[in-house]
Order: sequence, then structure tokens, then C-alpha cells
Amino acid sequence: MSTKEKIKQFRLYKQKIMEGGGKEAVAKQHRKGKNTARERIELLLDPGSFTELDMFVTHRCTNFGMDKEEAPGEGVITGYGTIDGRLVYVYAQDFTVLGGSLGEQHAAKICKVMDLAAKTGAPIIGLNDSGGARIQEGVDALKGYGEIFFRNTSYSGVIPQISVIMGPCAGGAVYSPAITDFIFMVKEKSQMFVTGPEVIKTVTGEQVSAEQLGGALTHNQISGVAHFAAEDEIDCFRQVRELLSYLPSNNLEEAFCDEDGDDPARTDLALNEVIPDEASRPYDIKTIIKSLVDKGKFLEVQPYFAQNLVIGFARLDGRTIGIVANQPKIMAGCLDVNASDKAARFIRFCDCFNIPLLTLVDVPGFLPGTQQEYGGVIRHGAKILYAYSEATVPKITVILRKAYGGAYIAMCSRHLGADQVFAWPTAEIAVMGPEGAANIIFSKEIKGSAEPEKVRAEKIAEYREKFATPYQAARRGYVDLVIEPWETRPRLINALRMLTNKRENRPPKKHGNIPL
Repeated sequence: MSTKEKIKQFRLYKQKIMEGGGKEAVAKQHRKGKNTARERIELLLDPGSFTELDMFVTHRCTNFGMDKEEAPGEGVITGYGTIDGRLVYVYAQDFTVLGGSLGEQHAAKICKVMDLAAKTGAPIIGLNDSGGARIQEGVDALKGYGEIFFRNTSYSGVIPQISVIMGPCAGGAVYSPAITDFIFMVKEKSQMFVTGPEVIKTVTGEQVSAEQLGGALTHNQISGVAHFAAEDEIDCFRQVRELLSYLPSNNLEEAFCDEDGDDPARTDLALNEVIPDEASRPYDIKTIIKSLVDKGKFLEVQPYFAQNLVIGFARLDGRTIGIVANQPKIMAGCLDVNASDKAARFIRFCDCFNIPLLTLVDVPGFLPGTQQEYGGVIRHGAKILYAYSEATVPKITVILRKAYGGAYIAMCSRHLGADQVFAWPTAEIAVMGPEGAANIIFSKEIKGSAEPEKVRAEKIAEYREKFATPYQAARRGYVDLVIEPWETRPRLINALRMLTNKRENRPPKKHGNIPL
């Protein structure tokens, strides 16, 4: 065969692989309102930047007629490219080829690109659209999943790992995304579940649709498994690109600094009016966040889950920061089981990747009730204590209003290693609220009075004046500075610059044992 014929043969072979499962399978994917794996990669990455690896890999299974089954690209496309000019690695499962099912060689391709990402210190993005394990390959498919899980774990905290759920994701397939740092889902198109609706119906008799069981809103609102919900695939890829803009490529680098950011000396007199005069009145913490950060840009993470706590990324002085803030307009900003989990995992991610933490505090306590106690609020609340104490990145805390009891400690107090603690004059730092404290401390005086309600009101006012302020904590050195709200942004930037070269060492150990 001549060179010319060999080149022609190569082109035909390559073209066949590029067509995936064939025109009808591609058309079926499009009819579902879904893009193909190759189309998704082109939409995600910078135009023309993708380099494909292992295009010609194929399975070696001969069971159940698989020796006659062709699987172009082995049902997954792997390679690397750029997003906003930065190197990223990507794999995209191809549902048009054997339903994107994972076999031994399919997994080997994913593992290979994960290893390359770790070696070169670049993020890995997985586009998941798979029917699960390839049953014909038996334990070899299960081995493939295990090797992916092992790498997810080994590279956790080394490179950012992002999972994008573009279709069904069932059984063992859900656990790789669960180990990764962030999960994106598409409304009405993505599902995640360990056991599907048919199995549940058979075993428990429950009838539930795939969307109700494991759709985007289920995992964004109820379970907390996912972090972002997109309207469609285009919106999803936009969100992925936005998230990456805040992250460093690996744990040895700093995130990109936006030098065209906001004026570091900018102040906002409107902040002096944000906190209501009545201690029980709510307000929206996001109003404060957007006033403080560069250009008012805030990427909220898990916006639908545990809404009594707000987390997300922003910039101060051009530098990426992670924000953890109580939300007074939801459950008064109390901490509970879900908020504790949400905060702890986000704090640990930021610490892994050198992202400073800003904590905005307005918390009356941990949510009371049997449901919380039976749900393990002690164990879950301890995760926040552990995460903040473990974190060695710069930690800045601003106490806006309430900071009571154990929740005051948990929200990155000086006692958990906060490097700078500011308080507004509206801050109330105490063991508990004035009403409860007065009832306990002055119970005899109140009960023994001819006018108990009048005495009670007087004692509440007395306690509030003496203890429900920032000044007792400031006198002890637990608050570094009491500041006016309008000047918060320049104060934060000054503190962040001061902490740029922070170094903090902990006792040598294999790893700690977080109260999971």
C-alpha cells in the first residue's frame, strides 16, 4: 500500500471515529435537546484549542457478542485545550456509543488524562453522560470505576476537579462526581441516583420519576449533592468558565489577579443604613457582599441549598476570595445541619487552593429542635469548627450584628484562628441574646417583683447595653477593630494585603480526622 493510500485509509478511519455512534444516534441525541460529546467540548473550550488523545483506543471484550460490537473512541473523548487561554484537561462521555457506558478501556482513557492533568498542574473537567457500567465487561468495568475514584481522591486538593452532569448518571457513576470539587447539572436533562426509579419501585414500592429522584433541582435544593443548576448546556458551560476564572490551576499557584479591578479605596455610605434598628428584622446579606467586593461581582455556590448560609467567590483588590456569610432573611441566619456541611466543604476547598476566606457574621445560634439534634447537628456543626481551625489561608472576619454562643465561635472567631476580626458598632457578641440572658441572670428579681414585665424589660435593656455590643470582645482583644460600615471595603483590602505572606505551620501528621 502506497503512502497516499495509507493516508487516505487513516482519514477514513478517523472520520468514522469522529462520527461516534452514527448519524441516527447523533440525531437521537439532538432530538433530546442534547449536544454530542464533541460538540460539548467545542462549546466549553476556546475555539480550536482542543487536542484529542487516544482516539483509536477500543475495547477488548468478547463476551455477549461484544467481539462484533464497534465502539468508536471507546465511548469517551479525552484530551486537553484551553479556557480563557489557560490549560485544562477534559473528558466527555459519548452517549451515542453504547450509551456512554464505562468499560475497562473507557476508564483507562479517563485515568490517563487525569494523570496528565495532575502531572502538569491543570484542572480536569468531566462531562458525564453515561448509562453506567458496561455490564458485558463485568468486574473489569467495576475496576475501571475504582481506579477513577482512586485518582479523584489522590488528586483532591492538588488540582481543581469539576464534574458536569449532562445526562443520566447512575450507580457507581455518581461517586466520581461526588468526590470532585464542584458538580454542575442541567435542568430537565441531568439526573444522578444510586438506584433508578424502576429499582426503587421494585424494592420499596415507591413511584418516582427520574427527574424527581435525581434531577438538577433535587440535588441543588434538597440533597446538596450539586453546586450549580443551569438552564441549558450553553448556560452550563458559561458557568463552568466563570467558576474557573476564580480558581488557580493547582495547589501551588495563586488564582489569577484581575488588575483592572475596582478602586480599593471605594467606600459605601449606604452600608451605614443596612442593619435594621430592630434586632429581629431581616435583611439580605448579598446586598452587603456586592457592596464590598470588586465591581459587585459575586459567584454564589450552592445558591439553592441551605439558604440560611451564603458561600461563593468574589474578588477584593483583584484577588480571589472565598466568602462565608450568614443570611438573616432565611431562618434568621441560624446554623443547622445542612449549612454546616455546606460551609465546611467550601472552607476546605478554599484552604486547599490558597484562597483567602472572608466571613460575614450575623448568627443568633444553632437551630434548636429535635429534628436538628436527631439529625446530628453536634457532629455536623463540629465540621465548621474543624474546617476553620484547620485552614491556614488568610482568614478575615467581620461581625455585622448577632454573634451568639457556639455559633459566634464557629463563624471564624479569633479563637479558631481568624487573623483579623472587625466588628461594626451594631455587633452583639455574647453567650446568648439579651432576652434569654436576662431571664436566666435576673430570674429571681423578675419573679419577685410586683411588676415582672417592667423589671424584665429593664434587665434586658441593661444586659444589651453592657454585653450585647462589640466592646467587651474588643477590650479582650478578640475584636481587632470596631469600624464604621461605610469603610469596610478598604479595611478588608488593607488587611488582605497585610496577610499576603502569611505562613502558618501545624503539627506534622498523616491527616486529621474530620467529624464526618
